[in-house]
Amino acid sequence: MERFAALVDALTYTRSRNAKLELIAAYLRETPDPDRGWALAALTGGLSFPAVKGGTVRGLMMDRVDPVLFALSRDYVGDTAETASLLWPDPVTPPGPVPGVTEAVTSLAAMTRTSAQPELAGLMDRLDANGRYALLKLATGAMRLGISARLAKLAFAQAFAVSVDEVEEYWHGQAPPYAALFAWAAGGGPAPRSDHLPLFRPFMLAQALEDTVVDLDLFAAEWKWDGIRVEIVHVGGETRLYSRSGDDISGSFPEITGALPFDAVLDGELLVRGSHQGGEEGGAASFNALQQRLGRKLVSAKMLAEYPAFVRLYDVLIIAGEDLRALPWHERRERLEQTMALLDAERFDISPVIPAQSIAELTEIRARARDAAIEGVMLKRRDSAYVAGRRTGLWYKWKRDPLLADCVLMYAQRGSGKRSSFYSDFTFGAWDGDPDQGATLLPVGKAYFGFTDEELKWLDSYVRNHTVNRFGPVRETDHSLVLEVAFDAINASKRHKSGLAMRFPRIHRIRTDKPAEEADRIASLLALIVD
Repeated sequence: MERFAALVDALTYTRSRNAKLELIAAYLRETPDPDRGWALAALTGGLSFPAVKGGTVRGLMMDRVDPVLFALSRDYVGDTAETASLLWPDPVTPPGPVPGVTEAVTSLAAMTRTSAQPELAGLMDRLDANGRYALLKLATGAMRLGISARLAKLAFAQAFAVSVDEVEEYWHGQAPPYAALFAWAAGGGPAPRSDHLPLFRPFMLAQALEDTVVDLDLFAAEWKWDGIRVEIVHVGGETRLYSRSGDDISGSFPEITGALPFDAVLDGELLVRGSHQGGEEGGAASFNALQQRLGRKLVSAKMLAEYPAFVRLYDVLIIAGEDLRALPWHERRERLEQTMALLDAERFDISPVIPAQSIAELTEIRARARDAAIEGVMLKRRDSAYVAGRRTGLWYKWKRDPLLADCVLMYAQRGSGKRSSFYSDFTFGAWDGDPDQGATLLPVGKAYFGFTDEELKWLDSYVRNHTVNRFGPVRETDHSLVLEVAFDAINASKRHKSGLAMRFPRIHRIRTDKPAEEADRIASLLALIVD
């Protein structure tokens, strides 16, 4: 536990992304199994201990510290775990040996609501302040160190000199403490099997189109639909529906998971249709209609009828056990078109190729598109294999409305008047390069409206639960939430480090489905400046 506590302490005070990678990689190399696996799961939010809540910790402290002192200290420090770790009194009897990560995880997992307080107190008595802090963060699932799953995978790949693409491929089939994953990467064992399970495969992503000089003999054009990117997987009689971040959303869309009867991995856009559709190009409703379905654990018959979901397919990765990802796009497209005859037409259709002969013609078609569900155009190189991540020169996204950008929430501040008790003023940023190559976020704007009252409450709660730093009245979040920002214009600015300033920015949409690494780049925003 001491080594894990030292890692948590170092990550807390480390701002550099590359330095965080090095710290995690070194820890993974030097720590034995299964401690390193449990630690990796803890850093990425992969552990849950239902018996231990924030109230459990507060209850412990009420029995040991004056309640007023604890309340004042908590208000000053701003974090329950840190306050408790510092105020924890010395044990009356000599403590036992320092617990390891595995012992701590095993003990936490076995706790009940009744036993949690005394058993947690017993662990805390055996640790110093740093160890208590790490234990409480581990127990409550509140690490908030800015360690995304992507960063953890990169650190894992760096630690053992393996391909991050392979790590991505195998990651979702493993459970903590990832014994098979470590045996493969660190011990030279066989790669973990994933072909027999309905697992998520990493998506191929697109770059923003910055130069409209594109040869349509080399690239095919499709519409960019305004839903959420999903992957539907059927293997061994089981079907799963995954979002772009790899989250299993099967329970929210039972009509989709029940409509794929054969082994396949398909890539597409989740949409809804029905009386809410607003457009001419494809009969799909706007994103606002889809939002009525997102995040619901229980879906009523009324909801299924009013907002029927379907998937507009883009690509096929695997069919009947045959992995097609190495094939060029045009061959995969042919296989997808052949597959359509086997699918339920009510739940699946195919994203059509736009019949444009030149980029000039495509520009005109794109400008005329008025479907509420069209976000822009996709350009896909006809000979491109399906490769994970965003690769240069293969796929491009060309948004119809250039005045929308995906940005990352960086800072929040309380509002005034009736909003004085809510964090409602949000500063957001874009990447100054590729996050996988050490890019950083630079602030590009600030917005304090564009969201509903319910969304405000959600954002306020998000800020409070993801704060990593405080600067007077300003809270810094862990840079994990993507906000789609709308703005009227963008101008060059010497006053801002990013070199740009947005005019009239507002929160257009909260993108919980989108990883922060996929937010827009500064270069893409600078390209929108009109002289």
